[in-house]
Amino acid sequence: MTDKQAHTGHTVEKIGGTTMSRSRELIDSLYKREGPDGTPYNRVFVVSAFGGITDLLLEHKKSGTPGVYGLFANADNDHAWSDALNKVAEAMCDTHGEILSEPGDQRMADDFVRERIEGARSCLIDLQRLCSYGHFRLNEHMLTIRELLSGLGEAHSAFVTSLLLNREGVNARAVDLTGWRDDEVVTLEERITRAFEDVDFATELPVVTGYAQCKGGLMREFDRGYSEVTFSQIAALTGAREAVIHKEFHLSSADPKLVGVEAVQKIGRTNYDVADQLSNMGMEAIHPRAAKTLRRAGIPLRVANAFEPEDPGTLIDEEAAGEPRVEMVTGLGVYALELFEQDMVGVKGYDTTVLDVLTRHKVRIVAKSSNANTITHYVDAPLKSVRRVEQDLRKLYPSAELSARNLAIVAAIGGDLSGLKVMLRGLSALDAAGIEPIAVQQTTRDVDVQFVVPKDKMADTIRQLHKELVEPAKTAGKTAELHAA
Repeated sequence: MTDKQAHTGHTVEKIGGTTMSRSRELIDSLYKREGPDGTPYNRVFVVSAFGGITDLLLEHKKSGTPGVYGLFANADNDHAWSDALNKVAEAMCDTHGEILSEPGDQRMADDFVRERIEGARSCLIDLQRLCSYGHFRLNEHMLTIRELLSGLGEAHSAFVTSLLLNREGVNARAVDLTGWRDDEVVTLEERITRAFEDVDFATELPVVTGYAQCKGGLMREFDRGYSEVTFSQIAALTGAREAVIHKEFHLSSADPKLVGVEAVQKIGRTNYDVADQLSNMGMEAIHPRAAKTLRRAGIPLRVANAFEPEDPGTLIDEEAAGEPRVEMVTGLGVYALELFEQDMVGVKGYDTTVLDVLTRHKVRIVAKSSNANTITHYVDAPLKSVRRVEQDLRKLYPSAELSARNLAIVAAIGGDLSGLKVMLRGLSALDAAGIEPIAVQQTTRDVDVQFVVPKDKMADTIRQLHKELVEPAKTAGKTAELHAA
């Protein structure tokens, strides 16, 4: 951070891919919105690729349908992946064609796409040719290819957004961290620091790629969660006053599609402890590593609805929880991987061995429980990965009994649940609804209670727990407001 950047009180704000695709709707409400100084500056926007583009480049996030990356990894010839790359170019041009209204801007964006796509195609063809020789192995380069392809999406969205804002009278500047044609390998901190050396937050608005090329590679550890890591590092390294994540919805007490729009309530304010629990349940307000960076830097995080600019959203900081309350009820489908071994009693090492196998197969643990002769891990992973873990454990413990059940964990989460009798009230509510939990657990920190139920009962469990644990508090709050008035 330079002297001219110091004490500007700027914010660093991240925009996700789905929201990015609605950029024209955000021109006045977000991009051109004036801050305390009466200008749209003193902000940094970190952008993801436009909606659907990264799915085409890598693989579909939900269905797993291969994109350019998957087709290149398994291709016998270059037709499939090359055709997929053409589809990416078409999708990019269609997207910015809807966002940019001026023909000149559209031509510049078309040229940008052509240059990046054809550059990537040349790289892949050359690599394919090189790896046809026995001394070179394609699998040794696949992570680099994944990073190269992913960076195309973010570079495109940053370039297009800067064109859009410049046309609207905002002095926007695309900051490309993707390392395109860069022959120097640097750390993430070095790349960000160099990119912002001559940025004046008071007079220009940087639009930054969510992907950053760096030594070691972001995707090796974070895969598609890299943009929030970049976002948090930019906030920390530039001394941001606040970090903001813009979504298409508010961070609420439950999914409104499940419990009803009228029943949910915006969380409003919480702390990083709750954010960690949400991440564990697949409801990431922010990637845990990104949250750690912001916490260490003392930077609060705000999760805002991009399409409701007057609403302050939810503030996440290090403040202790106020009055005890359940802030969110959410669920996640899991596999319960159970290892039963009669000889386990009093013998050390079983737990460590299971953890080693889970780690080797990159299986994420959501929760675990154990007793004298049984260890159960509730994991968030595809069935094929769970089966591989089972196979390895059978070899290690041939006399053990192993099973994997498709279940769900529904968690009631809050910064402070003390005195609320969440477990007792939750069990009573589920019993009244005819739902029998398979397991229930609560830690001594009083931040969450987890109810393990059959997978087909997850939605009903969320509705019942939300009705019992959140909605009465909401009703009481409204009643208090009426009395105060």
